[in-house]
Amino acid sequence: MTVTPSPPRHLPALAHEAARTMTLKGTPPVAPASPLEPPPRLILASDPESAAAARTYAREFVTYYVPDASEDQITDVQLITSELVTNSIRYGTEPDDSLLLVLDARPGRVRIEVHDPVQRQPQVRPESDERDGGRGLFIVDAIADRWGVTDQPFGKAVWAEVTT
Repeated sequence: MTVTPSPPRHLPALAHEAARTMTLKGTPPVAPASPLEPPPRLILASDPESAAAARTYAREFVTYYVPDASEDQITDVQLITSELVTNSIRYGTEPDDSLLLVLDARPGRVRIEVHDPVQRQPQVRPESDERDGGRGLFIVDAIADRWGVTDQPFGKAVWAEVTT
């Protein structure tokens, strides 16, 4: 008897299937070779504490897949991951939603993607000394080699790439 895991409560079935098989540019999904290998995808709750979990996950992922990455490169990936996850929680999810973090290491670069269920595009807001927030995309733009937004059937993916 084969048992198929049910999707997380707040992730639609199609999005769950996409999360299990998501790849970049048509490459086949990568299954971890060992239990110690970090998986390329992480489903996070729409909760501010998820940003810290995402930073830890990003460090483990880059350290494993890009062993010659400098501490500055690892920190850049962590910071971008944290900013994209935080933006997704604040502007791309509703209470009890989930978001998907996808990391991909290829020769010379790490790609960070954060998928959420809201199709509204993120906006770079003008700088202001009067706001405590709103600087996330400025930070991403300053650190990432390139970044953008891709529409998805059930939301969007905000992505960034860092050269390693």
